[in-house]
Amino acid sequence: MRRARFTYTGAYHHVISRGIDGKIIFPNDMYKFTFLKLLEEKSTKLKIRIFAFCLMNNHYHLVLENSSGKLSDFMKQLNSHYAQYFRHFEKSKGYLFQGRFKSLLIQDDSYLKTVIAYVMLNPVRANIVKNPYDYRWSSINFYFNKDSNLLDNSLIEDMFENKEMFQHYIYSMVGTNLPEISTRMGKFIGDISYKEVNQLLFERRKYNSESKRRRLIDYSFKTPDKVIEEFEKEFDIKISELSSHSRIGKKLRNELLVRLKDQSGLKYSEILKFNIFKNLKLSSLSTIYKRHKNNK
Repeated sequence: MRRARFTYTGAYHHVISRGIDGKIIFPNDMYKFTFLKLLEEKSTKLKIRIFAFCLMNNHYHLVLENSSGKLSDFMKQLNSHYAQYFRHFEKSKGYLFQGRFKSLLIQDDSYLKTVIAYVMLNPVRANIVKNPYDYRWSSINFYFNKDSNLLDNSLIEDMFENKEMFQHYIYSMVGTNLPEISTRMGKFIGDISYKEVNQLLFERRKYNSESKRRRLIDYSFKTPDKVIEEFEKEFDIKISELSSHSRIGKKLRNELLVRLKDQSGLKYSEILKFNIFKNLKLSSLSTIYKRHKNNK
């Protein structure tokens, strides 16, 4: 019997999938491009947040959040559909990937940063490039640069004030290994004990089971229209009537910002398109979001 995946809804993971017997899975750029299109399609469909990726010739890395609880379904669809594409164009048969994908649970945000840096530096460790920013097939150039339908870059941009601070952190992590902990349930990236891992999972699963009484078992974001409808009903006000010139108006605007991000999964650039936020700068939304959540 296969061991169940070491995960929970909302868990961060470092995922690695390799070609069988070291087989090349990306023969050229066309294959890498196709894989990224599939990654975008499957992550959107199954509501898995992708924070980072790095495609090498015979394997790939993902850093993601199991935001829907469907990590295994997501990986199964991603790898099987890509394998079909590969076999069609290579006119080959048999397995492409080496068994089940490797998945390491990440303890918290601080270790999430470490893992993302580690993944971005993979081409440097492999002596493909000296500068990680010169490698085309990782997500390193997505941050503080442009919005993407594939990548959720808002988390990294929330952790660092600007691109320079992010770059400094990446370079500071050269030569750093991941702090992996092996347990009977699987591998874990962090610094807590086996007993604490068990307690963490117990608390997460208890929280998730309680949450399921209030929402669908298979988590999905609400539409922005639904969030706004509920907001207007709760506060008995239309967002078109909100004024940010008053203290109460600003507080309500900030509350709406938090709800659109948390409940709809919108990026800051998408939130900025609503009229109530049009006078704000993109760089200020993260600060407003954090401050309002901390003051609630």
